[in-house]
Amino acid sequence: MTGLHMTDHAMLRFLERGGGIDVEALRGAIEASLARAHNAARTVSDSDYLVRVDGMTFVVRGAAVTTVLPDDHPGQHAAALRR
Repeated sequence: MTGLHMTDHAMLRFLERGGGIDVEALRGAIEASLARAHNAARTVSDSDYLVRVDGMTFVVRGAAVTTVLPDDHPGQHAAALRR
């Protein structure tokens, strides 16, 4: 594709408004599924961490999931915490 780029925001809005995906419900479901791991991690340390779930790696900084990576090269995911 040349000359045109669809931003992440626009893609998200398309999925939400045109694709019929309830983005907030999906966000809530993901947050709920990660809550136990987050609470456990916080009892050990306040540092950033990774959570591996169902073939995906969630990068958590503070109290926010900042990105999600495919779990195909898990040895390289620690580098995501340095960024």
